This record gives sequence, structure tokens and C-alpha cells, in this order.
Amino acid sequence: MRSTFPKSAGAGAVFPAACPQLRPSAPVSHADPTPLTSVSSGPLRGLLRVPGDKSISHRALMLGALATGKTRIRGLLEAEDVINTARAVTALGAPASKSGDVWEVLGRGTGGLAQPKGPIDFGNSGTGTRLMMGVIAPHDISVSMVGDASLSKRPMGRVLNPLRSMGVDVDGNGDRLPLTIRGTSRLVPIAYELPVPSAQIKSAILLAGLGTAGETTVIEREATRDHTERMLRHFGASVSTVSDAGTTRITVKGGAELAGQDVTVPGDPSSAAFLIAAALIVPGSDVTIEGVLVNPTRTGLYTTLVEMGGDVTFLNPREEGGEPVADIRARFSRLKGVSVPAERAPSMIDEYPMLAVTAAFAQGPTRMDGLGELKVKESDRLAATAAGLAANGVRAEVSGDTLTVHGAGRAPGGGRVATHLDHRMAMSFLVMGLASEAPVTVDDTAMIATSFPEFRSLMAQIGARFAPVEAP
Repeated sequence: MRSTFPKSAGAGAVFPAACPQLRPSAPVSHADPTPLTSVSSGPLRGLLRVPGDKSISHRALMLGALATGKTRIRGLLEAEDVINTARAVTALGAPASKSGDVWEVLGRGTGGLAQPKGPIDFGNSGTGTRLMMGVIAPHDISVSMVGDASLSKRPMGRVLNPLRSMGVDVDGNGDRLPLTIRGTSRLVPIAYELPVPSAQIKSAILLAGLGTAGETTVIEREATRDHTERMLRHFGASVSTVSDAGTTRITVKGGAELAGQDVTVPGDPSSAAFLIAAALIVPGSDVTIEGVLVNPTRTGLYTTLVEMGGDVTFLNPREEGGEPVADIRARFSRLKGVSVPAERAPSMIDEYPMLAVTAAFAQGPTRMDGLGELKVKESDRLAATAAGLAANGVRAEVSGDTLTVHGAGRAPGGGRVATHLDHRMAMSFLVMGLASEAPVTVDDTAMIATSFPEFRSLMAQIGARFAPVEAP
């Protein structure tokens, strides 16, 4: 199933909770998939921008809702996942609307969110769902959370368990959606060591900690995305980060008064990854993407591509809104297989399907360790990626949490890939078809709108060729 929300919201869009026609509609049947075939293209060339970063877009809306006054957001990603978060904060009494090119959120302050009039639908967004659990936690409200078929299969217990220890009650379906969160203004602070490296768990706990009467600490042994910490500071929260003896302790002081801010969302490095990888594997290509987020917790893929011999350079590095930004240039390269260490996984967890496809065009094996988290994404990405490669004549094997792709410098192609309603699977294998010997077909592309609705148009802008699949 998939959401029926618009792919983009125009100027003047507003999502008042009292407006039935603008509420998220019930999930609909995914009975009409939209397959697409990609075919071998000539050189890909161009200078372009990708949409705003999804992770930062979610957080800007949520912290805008928890602040007092107005938050103005430029460059917000207008994909379904983020629009669902805009609808969610609106339903909780913090209206989100668009005026011209700027989104505005009228915040209610921490503890000030209101009881929604009905269930909140998060569509396909795991990030929006898990972070919103932390936002809801310190409020005396009861919120029913629902999602589409894919989201309803994904585990929420790793976020719910620490929130329960802080005082949150949960009525649910075995810690999967649909479920109901009952927050409390008497939330207690905790010190919590992450059982797995996860920015979503960390962020939910820190957001909940804003509403406690003390200090809440998250302890991590492997670095994860730090967008929440950076943005909390930007909004006025007191956040400390201390590293010692192989661990990092991130502490937020409760009771802070956040103030509405201006936020500029940089380009999403996960979206840019598809264009960069395409440039590396299609002969003669030369592509530059302007204004991409290059936060060190998000650049593991680019580090890996350089190790493989990829001609990838960061140009004009700068800082925007507290985050490092650069223009990224990529040119066709002869790649070699490498070993990607497990500790790099948190900085590129969403990019492994694209890396695996790229590795097919490298010479020699590429071994990727520590990929357990891929089994609980929109699909079991680990198994699905290996199956997609095999369908296109590329040898790949999964052993535990390790994926090994045996690159031969080429990909036969010619296969049909089962995407399992996973947007990153769809985009990764569409990129494969641009450089493979025979076209590659993915069984559905509709879900791409959840994260990167401009994917096809931007790819076409640099010369990529796609063809619809005729019904039998």
C-alpha cells in the first residue's frame, strides 16, 4: 500500500487538522504498481541541485512545533514522508504552511502540543514515526499512529522501550503500527546506552528529554547522525557531547525554552548518491551537484567511492545553518572492489543498495560488513539487494550481516527487480540499467515519491533514459 498525498505542495499550502479534505487519507491498495525500465545511456552531464535533506526536513518541522514563535524553513524536502510530518505537527496544534518558497511552523512550545482529533498517518516514514514518538512523549496527550503496509511491518520496540522507561504508555500491535502513544508531563530523565547504532533511537530519546525535569543522556559506541544535536542547539537547547574511552555521551537538559528559528535545509546526500553513482559507472559522464550536505556522519558512501578509485571531489566547502555543505563533482571512473568496515555503516546505511549496484561495475569483490540494520528498513534490503543483483547476472552473496558483490567491471542486466515497496531499491536498480548491457526493469516506482519525487526529472536532465513498461 502507499500514501495518496501530493508529491509536492504549492505556495499557500496549509494542513489544518480541522480540514477533513487535507487529512491523510486511509492507506490504499498497492494493486496498480508502476514499473519502469532503464536503458543504457550515453554520457551523463550537467550541473544541478537535489531536493533538501529528508532527515533535516523532518527535524526542522518537529523542533519548530516544540519551539515558541514562528520557524521559517527554506529548502524543505516536499516528498510524501516530510509532508506527512507537516500534517502530523499540524494535527498536534502547530500549524505548518507554505508561503512562497518558505515553510512556516507556528510552534506551541515543549509541553504545549494538543490532542489530535484522530489518528495520525505517517505513510511510509520510519524516521517521522520514530522521532515523533519522542516529540509526543512529554505531553499529556494520547496519539494513535498509523502507516502504510510497509511501515506497519517495521519494528518500533527499540524506540518504545527507552520511552517506556521514561514514563510513556503504549497500546499496540506487538510494537508495530498501528499503536497508541500516551505521553506524560511527568516524564523522567534517563541515561540510555544504544543497543545498536541508531540516530532514530537517539533522537527520540533526546526529543523526549526536552520535557523532563533533569538531564537525559544517550550513550553511543559508534557515531550516528548528529542532526538532532545540531538542530537542538540551533533552537536554543542545552546539549553537550563528551567522548571518552570509546563512547560518546550526548546530554540534553530538560525544561529548555526553544525559540522559533530560520532553517535552511541543504541538499540530501542520500538523494545525490544516485546521480553521483550513475556518473561513476556510465562512460564519459561528468556531473556536479550543488549545495549538498557533507556532515561527516553522512558521507560514508563518498569515502567508499573514493577508496574504490572513484573521481569524486568536494568543491566550495562552506557552512549553512550549522551544517557543512559542498558541491560534489563525479566523473566516470574505473573502479576496484574494496572492503567496507562495519563501523562505517551508520554513516551510509541508506546508501548500501546503491553501493552494491556500483560494486557490480568494479573489478573484484566488494565486501560490506555490519549490515544488520538493512534487514529492518522499508524491506529486508540486504536480501532484496542480493536478489536484484542476481536477477541481472551479478554474483552476490549474503552471510549473516555481510554482503559481498563479485564485481566484473560490467553488469549483464536484463532482469526484473522486486522492489518490495522500497524507494531506494527502485532508484538503485534504475541506475544500474543506465550502464548495464541490457535494460533493467523495476516492478514499481510509485514509492519513489516518499523521498525523492524529482528523481526521474533530474536524472533525465543529465541524460538518463527510462521507458515505461507496457501492460501484458
